Amino acid sequence: MTRWRPDETAIAGIGQTEFSKESGRSELQLACEAVAAAIVDAGLSPSEVDGLVTFTMDQNAQTEVARNVGIGDVQFFTNVPFGGGAAAGTVAQAAWAVAAGAADVVVCYRAFNERSGARFGDAGRTIAAMPPWMAWYGPFGLLTPASWVALHARRYMERYGVNNADFAPIAIVDRMHAANNPAAWFHDRPITFDDHQASRWIVEPVLRLLDCCQESDGGVALVVTTAERARDLPQTPALITAAAQGFASDADMMTAYYRDDLLGLPDIGLVARNLWNDSGLRPTDMGTAFLYDHFTPFVLMQLEELGFCGPGEAKDFCTVENLTVGGALPLNTSGGLLGEAYIHGMNGITEVVRQLRGTSVNQVPGVEHGLVTSGTGVPTSGLVLTRG
Repeated sequence: MTRWRPDETAIAGIGQTEFSKESGRSELQLACEAVAAAIVDAGLSPSEVDGLVTFTMDQNAQTEVARNVGIGDVQFFTNVPFGGGAAAGTVAQAAWAVAAGAADVVVCYRAFNERSGARFGDAGRTIAAMPPWMAWYGPFGLLTPASWVALHARRYMERYGVNNADFAPIAIVDRMHAANNPAAWFHDRPITFDDHQASRWIVEPVLRLLDCCQESDGGVALVVTTAERARDLPQTPALITAAAQGFASDADMMTAYYRDDLLGLPDIGLVARNLWNDSGLRPTDMGTAFLYDHFTPFVLMQLEELGFCGPGEAKDFCTVENLTVGGALPLNTSGGLLGEAYIHGMNGITEVVRQLRGTSVNQVPGVEHGLVTSGTGVPTSGLVLTRG
């Protein structure tokens, strides 16, 4: 079975709003602004778009976005589930549609007021709408993403002798990159190791405040079309060399409730195997990566699942020198979800596209290939992108 035909499709345009804590406008307006910007960036007109993909969690229906942006007839549309795990999945679905001839130009988007509106980290909101599956562990206090991630991370820490200080380089690197990025919420606000260690506990002894991603208002969009067409458009294409979605057996939303062990992130491990198999590339070929950094411990665990280092070795791999420009794996060069904004991982895709174009504010010289991962602890997705 042929899973993927590398480099037949490409990301030809990217767009985003400003990132804020109070946008002052509707989520639909944010979505439309981002989509319109991506279409302009691709050198296309709205009438040339015939496909739209977003998240099941997005409140902005494709019909409303199309009407307000000026998109005409749409012949492909879909929504991808599982929160942040959907980010790269939107691009995968768009690329599959384009490769199959179901659409010619597909826009992927995500927009929300996640700080000024409904906040994902609000336990009160979770209690008010507790789904039946949460009845098994919600009454014991496992009500927020931070508590779910800490459960996994604690097992990892015990197994490999990791402590909270080992997570600090991820936060430091993200904030260092954000400090150089005028679009980042934490522009010009780097942190030190001491700052990290002085931040208050969220879940002791696992997560401090600076281990947790921020909450943001904003929107991001991307344009996917054929590689052939993208090469005739204004921007350097980001070829979609591989894209994968997946969840391992007995998956559950961020808790691994049904699995025998909490150790590891088997869903991203499955995605990783398919990315490397389909692309023919390996971790050492990646010039840069955006690893979904909703919480710092899961970045270390992803590095191991992806094959950048062996089990238990990420704490030694994760140094500031290794993860910044000039290091072995420049990571989250826009500032990531911790430093730039939390737009459910879509802004990580746009940053890898900028790296391949050569336009990042923290540009890595000579990037040919970049890796993107989506939300971890959930059914997830990933991309390998190549300079066109």
